[in-house]
Amino acid sequence: VQLQASGGGLVQPGGSLRLSCAASGIIFSIRAMGWYRQAPGKQRELVASLPSGGSTNYADSVKGRFTIFRVSAQNKVYLQMNGLKPEDTAVYYCNFNGWNGETYVDYWGRGTLVTVSS
Repeated sequence: VQLQASGGGLVQPGGSLRLSCAASGIIFSIRAMGWYRQAPGKQRELVASLPSGGSTNYADSVKGRFTIFRVSAQNKVYLQMNGLKPEDTAVYYCNFNGWNGETYVDYWGRGTLVTVSS
């Protein structure tokens, strides 16, 4: 199973981007989907998560600006990012936590770069 994230790019402060992530291959049961990011020189951090059947969670720094959502019946997750700030610049990674037939494992995408700059 591979995850492919897309939608990153260069955007001016205040602009918007929508990231998407799709899984190729079969994941029997997805327990949660999420987006993480890693800025230069910093640790990877959780941006937003969407547990199956649960409530969304957001980092305080993106609340009110970012929205995570999933298309029903598809192994696809999106991150709508509005009101982007320079401090949102990072490589964004998608994550699925799913059942591989034996146990729950984390699947990671390769990352997509978001640069917020004027």
